[in-house]
Amino acid sequence: MADQDVSQSRLYEWLTGDEDSRMCDDIPDGACSDQPQNFMRHLWAALGNKLADELSSARLVLPWLMGIIGAPVWMVGLLVPIREAGALLPQLFIAGFIRLKPQRKWVWVAGGVLQAVAALALAGLALAGRGSVGGALVLAALVVLSLARGLSSIATKDVMGKTIAKKRRGTLMGYSGSVAGGVTLAAGGVLMLFGDRPGELALAVLLGVAALGWALNALCAARIIEQPGAVAGGENAWDSIKLGLTLLKEDRAFLHFNLSRALLLSSALALPYLALLGQQQSGTELGGLGLLVVISGVAGMVASPIWGKRADASSRQVMCTAALGTLACCLLGASLVWLPGEWSSHVVPYALVYGLLVIVHHGVRIGRKTYVIDMASQDNRALYVALSNTLTGGLMLVFGTLLGLFAQWLGSAALLAVLGIAALGAFFSARRLPEVE
Repeated sequence: MADQDVSQSRLYEWLTGDEDSRMCDDIPDGACSDQPQNFMRHLWAALGNKLADELSSARLVLPWLMGIIGAPVWMVGLLVPIREAGALLPQLFIAGFIRLKPQRKWVWVAGGVLQAVAALALAGLALAGRGSVGGALVLAALVVLSLARGLSSIATKDVMGKTIAKKRRGTLMGYSGSVAGGVTLAAGGVLMLFGDRPGELALAVLLGVAALGWALNALCAARIIEQPGAVAGGENAWDSIKLGLTLLKEDRAFLHFNLSRALLLSSALALPYLALLGQQQSGTELGGLGLLVVISGVAGMVASPIWGKRADASSRQVMCTAALGTLACCLLGASLVWLPGEWSSHVVPYALVYGLLVIVHHGVRIGRKTYVIDMASQDNRALYVALSNTLTGGLMLVFGTLLGLFAQWLGSAALLAVLGIAALGAFFSARRLPEVE
């Protein structure tokens, strides 16, 4: 065990550039010596989580599942809103519950286990589900999975704040994003091999591997060495809402951060419309989809570690840079329809811009995650994260619905231009945020 700890410390030092493993700002003194081992366990947990996320994608795998079992088309339209908002909206209500736990990693473990169970249920439905009943059961399993994802999300950030020091969190999330990119690349290759309509058994295998990924996530979370924290201040759901509203009124920097984060949703919302625009113009289905998935994986592998190290220096500056990148990608993507006919009808230009936007989106995610963790203290970090995520979940539902209506009316190219304007607003908003590193 001692040799394993030494090897983990050396790997940690190589990954972070911390020669003595003693950069321990903003974490308890007792957690300092455990930081190298915890860093690696966080990284392995992220591998399991990202693998599972990709193999149960509500944008890719679950629509195929609904198609195979013959579920109604309107149910397919509920997959992404349930997946995203279900994970974010309830977080404020569980923040007080998590606050009552001296060790928050066990909440993370519970979330991982529940996600694994939900993925196994989806695998079973791939084999046995049929029609409207099967589709309804898929949505029910997805609700459980999304709520458990929210449980893990807030606990993960709280545990990270207690076990990983400032100037190391962005690096950790950067390497996690790089791992996610590699997993996305592998998932894209597997899906291309399965073809446009993978069989029931193939989908069941994919979802079974996703369940194993979340089991790995839970196992690594359980092995993290977490010092017990303060439990005073735990609130029930209504008290959490009142405290959250008070926090938004009193902490102007936090309110301003959430405004910036809302405008930065433009990067996430632009990705599917850019992909859709490429499909509409090129007429490519599986080939174009596979290319987009592979490019997404490569972009994540390359970009995330760079963004992570930059976020440790200034997460505010990362958000500003990513906002300008989103603006450029949205405008570039919208302008592709005016390319000469031969080029505008090919998927490659859209795939290249999509890859650039994926790189930028990783900057948005890492920048805002690092910022909210660093701006909060150990006493209020869970509440900050939960409130911010709950607000974002609500906005995702509202903006996603409105954008869907606008896309039907304006078209994908015009909608990308609108999202570019929102990204410009995000730049000016994030530029006014205070530094927190």
